[in-house]
Amino acid sequence: MKLCVALDLPHEKDNISLAKSLKECDVWLKVGLRSFIRDGKNIVSELKNINDSFKIFLDLKLYDIPNTMADAAESIAKLHVEMFNVHASSGKIAMKTVKDRLSGLKNPPIVLSVTALTSFDDNEFRAVYNESVAKKTLQFAKDSFESGLDGVVCSVHESLMIKNCTNSSFITLTPGIRPFGNEQKDDQKRVADIKTAHENKCDFIVVGRPIYQAKKPLDAVRKILETLL
Repeated sequence: MKLCVALDLPHEKDNISLAKSLKECDVWLKVGLRSFIRDGKNIVSELKNINDSFKIFLDLKLYDIPNTMADAAESIAKLHVEMFNVHASSGKIAMKTVKDRLSGLKNPPIVLSVTALTSFDDNEFRAVYNESVAKKTLQFAKDSFESGLDGVVCSVHESLMIKNCTNSSFITLTPGIRPFGNEQKDDQKRVADIKTAHENKCDFIVVGRPIYQAKKPLDAVRKILETLL
């Protein structure tokens, strides 16, 4: 299981400072929508300049018509990020078109799909998708697997179910991790601790606030990494 640190701070300089404090750590860094719109594509190269072994997850959740998504995916690949995501609800044709567009690249990025945002509880999700989180997430995961994607973004609570219906190498990346078990949920609804993530065979855990709001973020990361060994 790998740790992905969410760079969700309100200013670019704060995200850069956080990344510099973690430059000796074996972690992935998540660049989200706000950071990418605010700071532009140069944020990726700035992070790589801190430590070229940092791996970047560009969390933009692409959702558009298939060709537009594929065009965007091709542009993302040129940034040399290691992973990005699309929305599973964009459909199988769109997801397959994205993967087909990247298939000729020497080192294509990992492509994940977003199933159900962890900010949804079951009632809110049902109001949008007219289905339970568990049932629709499983369908989205199967669609993504059949479309050739590398994995999904899901909550810890769906990870094992998804692996059982696809295969063990199909990646599950799980936000909403509260590593020490005593943190607030904030805007996340379906959260879990690291022990539960291990039990559900998650491949990546995404941790944000418990790291960047800690008095010593480096110590928090080291403590988390110790539990992943």
